[in-house]
Amino acid sequence: MDGLLAGVDLCDEYTQINCPEEEKLWTVPTVICRNKNADEWYVGEEAYAHTLKGDGIIVDKLLNLALRDGTATLGGVRYEGKELLFLFLERILKLPAQEYQKGKPEYLVIAVKRLEPRLNRMLREIALRLGIPKEQVQIVSHSEGFIYYTLSQKKEVWNNTVGMFDLSEVGLRYYEMKVQRGMKKVMVVAEYEDLEEGVNLDVLKKPSGGHLADRILTSCAERMMAHKAYSAVFLTGKGFLNQDWAENLMKYLCSRRKVYIEQGIFARGAACRAQEGAQENPSFTCICDGRLKTTVSMKVLHRGQETDVTVAAAGDCWYDRVSVIDVIPDRQNTVDFVVTSMDSRKKKLISIPLEGFPKRPDRTTRVQIQVMFLDERTMEVTLRDHGFGELFPASNALIRQEVML
Repeated sequence: MDGLLAGVDLCDEYTQINCPEEEKLWTVPTVICRNKNADEWYVGEEAYAHTLKGDGIIVDKLLNLALRDGTATLGGVRYEGKELLFLFLERILKLPAQEYQKGKPEYLVIAVKRLEPRLNRMLREIALRLGIPKEQVQIVSHSEGFIYYTLSQKKEVWNNTVGMFDLSEVGLRYYEMKVQRGMKKVMVVAEYEDLEEGVNLDVLKKPSGGHLADRILTSCAERMMAHKAYSAVFLTGKGFLNQDWAENLMKYLCSRRKVYIEQGIFARGAACRAQEGAQENPSFTCICDGRLKTTVSMKVLHRGQETDVTVAAAGDCWYDRVSVIDVIPDRQNTVDFVVTSMDSRKKKLISIPLEGFPKRPDRTTRVQIQVMFLDERTMEVTLRDHGFGELFPASNALIRQEVML
């Protein structure tokens, strides 16, 4: 693709934008302002300036407002939160377009702190309104952005465990990533933990608060990182813009480890994901927030040969994955699934009885199976009786069951 590829880190406090192979990073406060006297809109620092000037009305926390179906009244007009988020994204995406003299993004990846189906649908609808086709839009988690950013670095950075502390205005989160080799395809696993030992960034402005924060984070690091071999540790977030307060933490982290202080990791990772998405050639399987950690399959007889049909594979985006399969049970009154762990050694059989389905001779019932996922660990299976032609018309029999993977 010759068009613009963009990665966006969308948070309530700030939004960051990066393009693949470009160093420039835009950081824009996630706020929007409407001029009191005209239909003019401003975002980020410009929004703050017009509000201070007195000719603008500002709205912040746009992501939260949109997710809870909130509204805001500006200039006597009530706007839905989703509309304000659209107006905000429309304007910030003009920044790289103008910088690189290109139009709207041809491929857009938005990274968010935590994925959920409703947020995924909302952001895809906004992207479609922006003129970006749904097949050229990806919504990923911060964990996935961390993976893609890290793997874009030299191999010595990620050849062992990689850790990352993200200290932002909303709290402290620890990420951990590891590359698992020796399989058919390289698998990269990332997990995170929100740490209760949060630090209010305002306390870092005072020496006493900085010393307290240093002790808290050093204790966290010792607990989270003990007895592990790290090739690198990243520090990101507003709290690490200055490290003068973190003397003991830095001393501990820098002991036999490479430590990198980098801002914009999630936006840069999203940009790397945009580049790979445009090439449509994934080089590894990603296991993290927003992706399945197990493979779900069925054993079926096809043209006289027993074969495995994959319903969903480890690494698939669970919020997008919907499978529909028609089967004809042969001397059985259940539909069976095999759930396989990432290393293929642990397998679990799940059987769903066809209770309430009409009693018919063998191989005269066609069952439509629809599989979707409510989260990484919960599968929803819907079984419908489709009968068997004119001899055995379809009934209204339906089974819907949630299955823990």
